[in-house]
Amino acid sequence: MMETKSRKVILVGTIFYTILILFFMFFAFNRLDGAASVEGYTFILVPEGVPLKFPELNYSWIVDFGNIAAFIPFGILFPLLYRVRFGKFISLFVLGILVLETFQALTHLGSFDVNDVISNTIGAAIGYVAYRVGFSSNISYKKLMASALSIVVLIFGVKVVSEIIKKREGPIQSLTVMKETTGTTPMTENLPSFTVAGERIEPKMNVYSSEGESTKTYNYILGNQENVWLSFYFGIPDNGDAKGEAKIIVDGQEISQLNEQSYQGAEALKEMPFNEVNEITIIVSGNAKLWDVGIRGMQHWWE
Repeated sequence: MMETKSRKVILVGTIFYTILILFFMFFAFNRLDGAASVEGYTFILVPEGVPLKFPELNYSWIVDFGNIAAFIPFGILFPLLYRVRFGKFISLFVLGILVLETFQALTHLGSFDVNDVISNTIGAAIGYVAYRVGFSSNISYKKLMASALSIVVLIFGVKVVSEIIKKREGPIQSLTVMKETTGTTPMTENLPSFTVAGERIEPKMNVYSSEGESTKTYNYILGNQENVWLSFYFGIPDNGDAKGEAKIIVDGQEISQLNEQSYQGAEALKEMPFNEVNEITIIVSGNAKLWDVGIRGMQHWWE
């Protein structure tokens, strides 16, 4: 049985740590300022998968990792205070997190995010395993080391499962890597610079134009790729005719028509998401140009 003095120390530590977590959930990151500007409740009920991937060293990854790591101590502290089986512990934990997430949404101090519930629960479960390995009885240096190692191994396992279940956004590739069905090719080498609205443009991947003809068509077969983004820039160079047009047609449906009234230049990056794409057709006429036309799909980190 745990000594009364040790139990009091753990209880005080648990209370302070809980207060710290509640502070981050409801008051940190300028939540009070954001609450005043939110017009409606936010409930994210569809999970995106295990929300932790291999390190990308960006803010989003740090938040995902924090949502797991911050709740590991609860899986150790609560079983130390109250002997409880895993099923009962995790059920009570999930219930508590659901209440807090709902309160966040209703007070506009955050959103109800089922992905956070999953992350927090994974953290608590990892903590409970660590408790069983090193804290459940006869605590020793070796057991504590084994407990710490179990946390590292389980977090790594979560990352592996996350990568297998869900792909991440891949790098942008030039659309020219796809199969062309018309034989028409854009410029991909010795790309010329030009000026649009007084801004010097220096393409990096490709340039699509009518090349002196009235209209030119470029056609690509992607083979029913899923979850892809098409990106490109549009502009009509300052020198020459100020008229021109570009059309983007995806699987027979025109999804973009650009002309001299459209926003142009290096800041006019357009990104279009598609659930599934088989064929992309680009039609350029007049003095219009598209450049750095690329496509980005979903892939595993090892691909």
